[in-house]
Amino acid sequence: MKTLIFGLAASTALVTPGFAQMLDLEKDELTFGFIKLTDMAPLAVAYEQGYFLDEGLFVTLEAQANWKVLLDGVIGGQLDGAHMLAGQPLAATIGFGTEAHIITPFSMDLNGNGITVSNEIWEQMKPNIPADAEGKPIHPISAEALAPVVESYKNEGKPFNMGMVFPVSTHNYEIRYWLAAGGLHPGYYSQENISGQIDADVLLSVTPPPQMPATLQAGTIYGYSVGEPWNQQAVFKGIGVPVITDYELWKNNPEKVFGITAEFAEDYPNTTLAVTKALIRAAQWLDENDNANRMEAVEMLSRPEYVGADAEVIAASMTGTFEYEKGDKRDVPDFNVFFRYNATYPFYSDAVWYLTQMRRWGQIAEPKSDSWYDEVARSVYKPDIYLEAARLLVDEGLADAADFPWDSDGYKAPTPAEDIIDGIAYDGKAPNAYLDSLPIGLKGEQTVVGTEVKG
Repeated sequence: MKTLIFGLAASTALVTPGFAQMLDLEKDELTFGFIKLTDMAPLAVAYEQGYFLDEGLFVTLEAQANWKVLLDGVIGGQLDGAHMLAGQPLAATIGFGTEAHIITPFSMDLNGNGITVSNEIWEQMKPNIPADAEGKPIHPISAEALAPVVESYKNEGKPFNMGMVFPVSTHNYEIRYWLAAGGLHPGYYSQENISGQIDADVLLSVTPPPQMPATLQAGTIYGYSVGEPWNQQAVFKGIGVPVITDYELWKNNPEKVFGITAEFAEDYPNTTLAVTKALIRAAQWLDENDNANRMEAVEMLSRPEYVGADAEVIAASMTGTFEYEKGDKRDVPDFNVFFRYNATYPFYSDAVWYLTQMRRWGQIAEPKSDSWYDEVARSVYKPDIYLEAARLLVDEGLADAADFPWDSDGYKAPTPAEDIIDGIAYDGKAPNAYLDSLPIGLKGEQTVVGTEVKG
């Protein structure tokens, strides 16, 4: 019955103001993939609220086992599109790992990640962390507090292992950024050695998001970087403590994207616009009226077909708070942002940041010019598609023109130093100057040869 009602709503859209006007779709039956994380929410909302059906789209959503399976599904055509790590379309397009031209017309969210350590490591870190008048740790917590712990493990001949979700994930780059800002080396990649552990103080390895808490509990890793709800799950299970959110690492940093092949966008341009329209509407719904719909979204995401975690765990971060130590719940209203601050616009400067981190740690082996970063960003991030979809929504009375950056050149204003954990500003138009400003990491003409940095 729900399908019938939504279908009728869609059929009247051509004549009723405030309803989506259906495009002449080249393909209307679609399958999209996702990983069980709260930031897949725009896909779930677009489905459950009928926004896909409003556009004449019959969508199936399928959870994927891991990020590699998901990417392979999009490239192979088993999936028409997917909730993706922002680094995946970029890495595929430049040929790091799997080679394919993947684009994104839609950024899915800002923030939403954290770094968690085991209870044992937390107790060892605490003496190194300043406390407030009530004895609570002062946030943000620097990795400088972890450095003596890592040193003690090294002196005992023990490797210090931590987890992240994928080599080109935001989580990998965020934990590396945090470690490096605290003076700990997270290791380099080379063309011969793709472990990412060359010259590392902390050994990072891949663990799928839903398996993070169990892997931590087993003692295989001492901490991890992951999206929600898997940091809060560690708190609820009493096995770990989140030490920092990515909002504290880099205020309003870009997170996931919706990825499709360039071929899909070329073959099905109206379908691509229709999908983008539905996702924009979902993002609006998630953030509207000061997040008034978040508890409904939490209930939706808690279902087994989506994230499948307890609603209480998802709500712990999704509704404007974040719990660090058990009982230490703090207000973080922008921990999950889906539409505010132009969250859904695919900025070239976001793409450039990911590329700088690939270069910083050796995934991009050779130096590249500033113009190269810009060209790759433009080949993957497609704000023109996004704005065309937004214009249609505005014309239909389904969006406010003031909510979109029509005159943007695709680059955000530089992120000020005070909004980033290491106090180093980021300007997407000057990637090499930015790399040169970072104390740890490749810069200039440097390359990794064997286990050494040359140049």
